[in-house]
Amino acid sequence: MKISLRGIALLFAAISVCGVAAAQSYPARPVRMIIGFPPGGGTDIVGRIVAQKLTEVLGQQVVADNRGGASGQIAAELTAKAPPDGYTVMMAHIAAISILPSLVPKLPYDPQKDFAPISLVAIGPNLLVVHPSVPVKTVKELVALAKARPGQLQYASPGAGTVQHLAAELFKLQAKVDMLHVPYKGSGQSIVDLIAGHVHLNFDSVPPVINHVRSGKLRALAVTSAKRFSLLPDIPTITEGGVPGFDMSTWWGLVAPAAVSKDIIVRLQSETVRLLRQPDVKERIAFAGAETVGNSPEEFAAFIRSERAKYAKIVKEANIKLE
Repeated sequence: MKISLRGIALLFAAISVCGVAAAQSYPARPVRMIIGFPPGGGTDIVGRIVAQKLTEVLGQQVVADNRGGASGQIAAELTAKAPPDGYTVMMAHIAAISILPSLVPKLPYDPQKDFAPISLVAIGPNLLVVHPSVPVKTVKELVALAKARPGQLQYASPGAGTVQHLAAELFKLQAKVDMLHVPYKGSGQSIVDLIAGHVHLNFDSVPPVINHVRSGKLRALAVTSAKRFSLLPDIPTITEGGVPGFDMSTWWGLVAPAAVSKDIIVRLQSETVRLLRQPDVKERIAFAGAETVGNSPEEFAAFIRSERAKYAKIVKEANIKLE
């Protein structure tokens, strides 16, 4: 049986048309967005904002599905093992994708191979805050105090291996200071004890601490991002405070199971980037303590690789181990 060149060309054209048609008809039913943390937290807030807006533009409901636990591992495993048909996506969080690979020897998913990056959605700094009794008002003064009292300053975190914990460990490494880690089971109690003066400082995310800063119960020294946060423009960065190159931020991004078709990834990426440019979305995410991003799948994949390498280095140099 002979097939002419014209026949081959027509065949490829038909395949191309089918691919475009499939992308245009997607989605034909509701899409599930898995969120790896309980309602009310940063991941949930960002995820629901994006889910609501995607619902409007896709013509099908994007349903937020909270599957909290194990720093996002449960949600990541569910996403990795979901059918790669575009009807399951995840609002990925820095912990499950970039931090845990260096802390957990056998994750129930492969953070590098099991996900198709769609777009980086938002990045938010943490705040370096101290109890008012700590006699410092700048990062430079904090470094000097920590060097004068090695091992005496206590910093709180919501638990070993969290972003807050690693931010403090990176600070210790780059500022060449020694401070004592006091881990808690979540941000709530760690902030209560910080306000009570039982610990001296922490590196928590913006929403749970900013009102305590404004009321004078805590003192903000710096944001942990590379540049100042637009919602708190008067608070300097840690780099400005004398610790060059410090950059430690929480991020969220949209991913799908690895084998989802490129046409669907392109559709989801274009719609996500478009909605992230909307002023009301920028404003709502800013009040959740973050700034919108929006980039290509390739740029997001490169960002994930660089973040994973950064945290692997911190974990190794600080000798961080989970109990």
